[in-house]
Amino acid sequence: MFSKSATVKPRSGPSRSSNTAESPAVRWALITAALLFLALFLVIPLFSVFAKALEGGISKYWEAVTEPDAQSAIRLTLLTAAIAVPLNIVFGLAASWAIAKFEFRGKSFLISLMDLPFSISPVISGMLFVLLFGAQGLFGPWLDAHNLQIIFAVPGIVLATVFVTFPYVARELIPSMQAQGTDAEEAALILGASGWKTFLRVTLPNVKWGLLYGIILCTARAMGEFGAVSVVSGHVRGLTNTMPLHIEVLYNDYQFTASFAVASLLALLALCTLTAKAVIDWRVGRHTEME
Repeated sequence: MFSKSATVKPRSGPSRSSNTAESPAVRWALITAALLFLALFLVIPLFSVFAKALEGGISKYWEAVTEPDAQSAIRLTLLTAAIAVPLNIVFGLAASWAIAKFEFRGKSFLISLMDLPFSISPVISGMLFVLLFGAQGLFGPWLDAHNLQIIFAVPGIVLATVFVTFPYVARELIPSMQAQGTDAEEAALILGASGWKTFLRVTLPNVKWGLLYGIILCTARAMGEFGAVSVVSGHVRGLTNTMPLHIEVLYNDYQFTASFAVASLLALLALCTLTAKAVIDWRVGRHTEME
């Protein structure tokens, strides 16, 4: 005699979504709090900068951003970024490739050194270069004997900017290269590709979005750096003032409209940075979905 097998139904329980779902009131409260925070600390200050910059009209705004000292500050800022960012790209690629692909002594120490600019004040970073290259510094007499000037000149500004920005590219590339692994590189080497060709054809294309993201962050910090540059620049108007330093000088001279006009240029650069970041995030998310 065959007995009917009992069908056992699984006991129903709360689903994952029901465990994590919040009530509409809680969701709206969180969204409202986030929007209020953004409005208070981002939108309103940003709007105030542009409103104050245009307070005297377009003619006053144009006069403030085209006068000789402002133009010198803009050129110096762009020049500093144009030197510092490529140097940091080279360092970031080399350091991240070494850390992610190889094992060697001192690897942990190198990673710790890369975080040094994050852990010390930018003002202290500038003081380090003054102690090294200033007139009374370690290399000061030698530099003076050879008629070379680093502190209170463009080289000092570039050095300080490179120091405070060098972790950005490397820190973005290391996780990408570690996630990529070494299988593709090993296969390319077995098939006869050289190390340089393997890097250009295999490694670099797989980390291109991380590289671009690091470049954007590095560029934004290089153009907006104040503390370290303020120490090594000497505040010579028309010569060693970058845009942030020029804004401070104008504000201290009670030229508020002119200072906010130059500040609006930095704000526009920040908005361009955010836009580029959003585009990269969208492209990375789209690429991940396609995979």
